[in-house]
Amino acid sequence: MAVIMLNLVLHIRHILLGLPLVTLFMSCAKDTPIPPKFLVALPQAPAHFPPKHYDNPQNTLSLEGIELGRKLFYDKSLSQTGEISCASCHKQKAAFSDPGKAFSNGIYGRKGQRHSPALFNLAWQPRFHWDGGINHIEIQPIAPLQDSSEMGMPLINVVRVVGSDQKYKEAFKKVFDTDTVTDKWILYALAQFTTSMISADAKYDRVIQNKAVFTDSEKRGQQLFKLQCAGCHKPPLFSDFSFRNNGLPIKNEEYGRFIITQDEADKGKFKVPSLRNIQLSPPYMHDGRFESIDEVLDHYIAAQNHHPKADAGLPQNLKLTPNERADLKNFLETLTDESFISNPLFSDPNK
Repeated sequence: MAVIMLNLVLHIRHILLGLPLVTLFMSCAKDTPIPPKFLVALPQAPAHFPPKHYDNPQNTLSLEGIELGRKLFYDKSLSQTGEISCASCHKQKAAFSDPGKAFSNGIYGRKGQRHSPALFNLAWQPRFHWDGGINHIEIQPIAPLQDSSEMGMPLINVVRVVGSDQKYKEAFKKVFDTDTVTDKWILYALAQFTTSMISADAKYDRVIQNKAVFTDSEKRGQQLFKLQCAGCHKPPLFSDFSFRNNGLPIKNEEYGRFIITQDEADKGKFKVPSLRNIQLSPPYMHDGRFESIDEVLDHYIAAQNHHPKADAGLPQNLKLTPNERADLKNFLETLTDESFISNPLFSDPNK
């Protein structure tokens, strides 16, 4: 299998120069039997979801693999100070976002430069981070692990910490048929956990499956959504994962996708986030500038006036009566997946 290619463009947050060589040549992983202690099924996407983008037959998903990735996701010893884990900035109760914070705190209280996005349905995403600077889910953890404003841990040190733990070695032996811990196996395990994080049991999904019905207000909100929002936030994932300038006034010369592509046309463009679980994950936008859905709606009503290169697909002449605003918000509420944020398969293994 070909080597996974990284986007080598210099990213303002994710400087990948000087990293230890990541072992990315694929080899077949052992088919791991599901142990009897797991009384839950592997997460599955419903029939109304499209095919996944991520599909690595050399990293076969198993419940033990998910469990190993979960332990790594919640392990604070993978940070330089031993105080920050992936879960520190991605909390399950908020659909794995960092609620109430425009910017998350990393080691030594340092603040990141962009809002921590919610994490779910990652197996459908072709690119990661607000500017799409990383193009493979198995590579994505390198950036937050090593970023000096996040976990600040060189990958070689992550391997040393994990490889010196006997319980981890035993877990890697069960999942990957090796007790030699390498960067490749750590990234594989994290990918098993993050690709298993499927959010597909909101009321919206149950309506699609004829298991529930919308209220009249939710129906009206859905029609407004189809007319004004679905061009970018395409159901059922509620994003097309494109990069668009949504009319935000630029703050602090934050140029988004331009940093990666160096294409002038990409200035001010950021990845379209999914609106699933949107009620759980304020504040909003790449810099967390909006604290409420109403502020977001106010922005889109006047978006064309904010930025000369605003995307042509933005809502045109958007005007909402108080009742229409309430209907649209009620529809967005149907995208909240309570079972996802309470699923023990994704919860802190230390509690």
